[in-house]
Amino acid sequence: MTILHEDKDLLVVEKPSGLLTVGTARDKARTAHYLLNDYVRKGDPKSRNRVYVVHRLDQDTSGILLFAKNEKAKQFLQEHWDETDKYYLAIIHGRLTPPEGKISTYLAENKAHNVYSTGDATKGKLSHTEYRVLQEARQNCLVEVHLLTGRKHQIRVHFAEQGQPVLGDRKYGPTAPSAKRLALHACTISFLHPFNGRRMKFDTGVPEDFARMLG
Repeated sequence: MTILHEDKDLLVVEKPSGLLTVGTARDKARTAHYLLNDYVRKGDPKSRNRVYVVHRLDQDTSGILLFAKNEKAKQFLQEHWDETDKYYLAIIHGRLTPPEGKISTYLAENKAHNVYSTGDATKGKLSHTEYRVLQEARQNCLVEVHLLTGRKHQIRVHFAEQGQPVLGDRKYGPTAPSAKRLALHACTISFLHPFNGRRMKFDTGVPEDFARMLG
């Protein structure tokens, strides 16, 4: 995990694929939250320093994560989350037509924790995903995704239901070619700083392994 920025209110990090954001009943130690708590406590278990979760990334998704270092900062960031801009990079299996567009559906979740689109507005939450193809390869394409709403598994479901799943998505795109990891990366985030109100922006660029995965 790489620290991109740190001040008295914030920690901005780049999370690798495979690392949980927060703990589960099975795994409480190998998480970004746990590792950063240990970092701000500098190995002192009695320290009162801690980090606060502002948002999450799926375990298999890599990219930028934002943590607050105090309750006030967390509250500000979550209250102003609608003003936060989030961009992702994804390798999609197949060709997207048109190469630039917007996917809008109502997303719901069943008892098996699978997310799906529904035509019933009373059962789902309206979700918007803008995309733009950056590069096309033989069987796949590199896509920039602007996440206008932040529903669970939104990007993965929207592309899978179009018939072009994210490469390496075993849950929603089992027919896509296998990959070492999910080809989804949170590459850019822009938000208001909780102390001075200035807009901050962080960009990681394209992950090195995406070139190999694109084919």
